[in-house]
Amino acid sequence: MTTATVALLLPLAVLLPAPRRRGVHRRYILMVLWALGVRLQVSDERGPIGEPGRGVLAVAGHVSWLDVLVLNAIDHGEYVARADLLDWPLIGRLARRVRVVPIDRGRLRDLPGVVDEAAERLRTGTRVVAFPEGTTWCGRAYGRLRPALFQAAVDSGAVVEPIELRYVRGDGTTETGVCFVGEQTLLASLRRTIHLPGVIAEVRRGPLQEPGLDRRELAERCERVVHGGDRREREVDVLLAAAHVGSVVAVDRRPVPVQ
Repeated sequence: MTTATVALLLPLAVLLPAPRRRGVHRRYILMVLWALGVRLQVSDERGPIGEPGRGVLAVAGHVSWLDVLVLNAIDHGEYVARADLLDWPLIGRLARRVRVVPIDRGRLRDLPGVVDEAAERLRTGTRVVAFPEGTTWCGRAYGRLRPALFQAAVDSGAVVEPIELRYVRGDGTTETGVCFVGEQTLLASLRRTIHLPGVIAEVRRGPLQEPGLDRRELAERCERVVHGGDRREREVDVLLAAAHVGSVVAVDRRPVPVQ
């Protein structure tokens, strides 16, 4: 698949009529990921979904522009994204079509307005997706989840879905080639991603979190899931329990592929 073909497919993923957008949109996104050589594997640990019509704040770590495609492939949502995205050629127009909530990390005085806008959308039952680290990381190192945007869930009473997102090779090791950091351009990143062999996007939809009253405590709860800390703790608990009874337990935690 050529870079030009992928470039043509990307806008199709978001320029569909609203009534048909979700189902067809997801198929287009999966096509784009296939063209980029990225395969999806998803595990779902959310548990009971909750009341119909309740807003959901989905939060994930941030590695690449690919994150939005991957998360859109598993579920729809409206994104909190960098404000200058609206000024990019073509992409800015697309961002407006999908109702991006713009955030300028350099203008902290505007942050309360962003939180209020996200909270208002959550009150209407919308699924809002955010990357609270505030910037992209390489996939091996991580940033803290900043608590500010979690206030939108506290204010609206929305449930929070923490998502662990990893890009790996076929042998399970981390693939850092997809990261979009530093001064590289989007085109350079796109070209490099296309030439990576067999990238797998592993998505774990973690247990849903009630917002509570403290955004910092909520951010810390979600950070453990987003960075895989809760999963590693459970795996250690299973191994310790197996050792205690003098037996070995094989735990299959391979994610279930998206059909």
